Amino acid sequence: MNILRSARSYVIIIAFALLSALNYQIFILENAFAPAGINGIATMIQYKLGISVGYLNLLFNVPLCVIAFFFVEKQFIAKSLTYTFAFSVFLLLFKNGVVDLNRFVYVTENGTSTILAPIAAGVLNGLLFTSVIKTGGSMGGMDIVAACIRKVKPHLNMNSVIFALNTSVALVSYFVYDFNVEPVILCILYCFVSTQMSEKLMQGVKRAVKFEIVSNHYEEIAKEIIKDLHHSVTVMPATGMYTHKETKLMVCIVTRREVHEVQKILAKYPGTFAYTSNVTETMGNFMRNKSHAV
Repeated sequence: MNILRSARSYVIIIAFALLSALNYQIFILENAFAPAGINGIATMIQYKLGISVGYLNLLFNVPLCVIAFFFVEKQFIAKSLTYTFAFSVFLLLFKNGVVDLNRFVYVTENGTSTILAPIAAGVLNGLLFTSVIKTGGSMGGMDIVAACIRKVKPHLNMNSVIFALNTSVALVSYFVYDFNVEPVILCILYCFVSTQMSEKLMQGVKRAVKFEIVSNHYEEIAKEIIKDLHHSVTVMPATGMYTHKETKLMVCIVTRREVHEVQKILAKYPGTFAYTSNVTETMGNFMRNKSHAV
């Protein structure tokens, strides 16, 4: 089972590499702007010298993986190399015409809708970046550098380094793309959209609201929440330091749509105090379930 699970993860990484190569071919390479990171540098070199990003991706990332082999988990390196080779192979197939994508490439003759290219590419890259990270690998480049630095110097913040690299790519693109300010704007837009997309996905899709409730009517409130919302309630002993009276603290996590229903239940019981906080991700059993308590 472990072998099958591992093989499945590598197949998934190759599929992500294919989608990433399609993203580059359809939205990035033909629209004269550089994306973020090391591949942004590779894209500008291809624009000026004609050397394929497929070759440059290998040239940059294989040495990084060899160095990182001594610092980070071997499985991380193996999956990162798998992505790197697959991404390069697919890009070279597209560039050499083995797979013709001309009918799908997004490019406008007058440039009026060029801004849509970095938006679409950024959304897809953010999605793919998050997906690859969750498989235990990386898309290479600064991801590998960041993994090495976190291993050796875990207290260092890589955000400033990545920001500096992306800013440099954006500034250099002004000179590479014929002293045109539009590629700079497109690069910044791509970076922003990609970062926002990946951060939202990293936070998880199971967002919820946590209620913490102090009440002497804990049994009645808990029964109503369980009966009406099918979420359980955790009850803990508590002491009010103003009155020094023993009471109960209830904790319940519900979906955003159920917040109003909880408020209606609490309004029935005078003297009840409650406050809420946002939960960015839930794990385990968070289903509306009548038979299983949390």
